[in-house]
Amino acid sequence: MAKPSAKHAGNPALIRIGKTIRKIRADRKISQEALAYEAGIDRSYMGGIERGEHNITIINLMKVASQLDIKLSKLLEKADL
Repeated sequence: MAKPSAKHAGNPALIRIGKTIRKIRADRKISQEALAYEAGIDRSYMGGIERGEHNITIINLMKVASQLDIKLSKLLEKADL
């Protein structure tokens, strides 16, 4: 399991992205495990993303947005970024 980023965990932008992903996922009734599997991301890492613990890469963010059927730009807009 990836450890939270000591340098970036709790960053307000990462927290907003994580909360936005969690809300969209929950609204679409997708489990965290299913989203992680479909995006090719470890489930525990996905949990860390949703908690704002990981400095998610653009590639992984694109994978998550794709599986949530939302444009990356729209996801970032919803996160107020």
